[in-house]
Amino acid sequence: MTKEPPEGRHRGNSAKNDPREWHGHRIITGGELGEVFAPTDEPELVRRAKRRRRLHNSVVGFLAVLVLLAAVLAQGLISGWVRLPSAAPDTPAGPVDECPAGPFPYLDPGTVTLNVYNATASPGLGGIAGSALSERGFRVENVGNSSVNRAGMTALVVSGSSGLAAAYTVQQHLPGTDYVLDERTDASVDVVIGSAYEGLTPPEQAVAAGPGALSCPGSATPDE
Repeated sequence: MTKEPPEGRHRGNSAKNDPREWHGHRIITGGELGEVFAPTDEPELVRRAKRRRRLHNSVVGFLAVLVLLAAVLAQGLISGWVRLPSAAPDTPAGPVDECPAGPFPYLDPGTVTLNVYNATASPGLGGIAGSALSERGFRVENVGNSSVNRAGMTALVVSGSSGLAAAYTVQQHLPGTDYVLDERTDASVDVVIGSAYEGLTPPEQAVAAGPGALSCPGSATPDE
């Protein structure tokens, strides 16, 4: 009868006493499995996905706001309650060599197209004057700013030779203005508001005006 070597008995007893072995097979513990299959990259991937979603939502929200603002602006331009500021064309700085001979008829303000420009340091004055003239029936097309100014000027009324009667009509609503002739070919009139502007004449006084002469720099006004 062969006796088992002491070493063999020791190994067998050790295997039986080792909780990680069972019938000669190595048992993998939960901790060891976790180390092998731990999703080490998952938190970073989740953070990246969240950042991408936040960026996407921010871009979509910004674009939606832009589309809404564009729609509101377009509606305002179509309806006329929004006007884009425009730069006034160059206006002759000197007086007219000869004041155009009159008399000129007083026209229906609804037939007169105006552009109103603010030449003062008071923001919004052009819009205020433009609204007042629009309430009188004038067709105010553009409202903006101008760099043309003269010390103590009330306003300049500017037109081409086709707009003499229209300019005369405007002057009846704007006391103390000076007329300036330019080279435009249409009948539109520019009104350049100065620092001495205080408002329009009473409407009944302006409407009662008959044919008359333009008020040019250095000339007497129609009321004088």
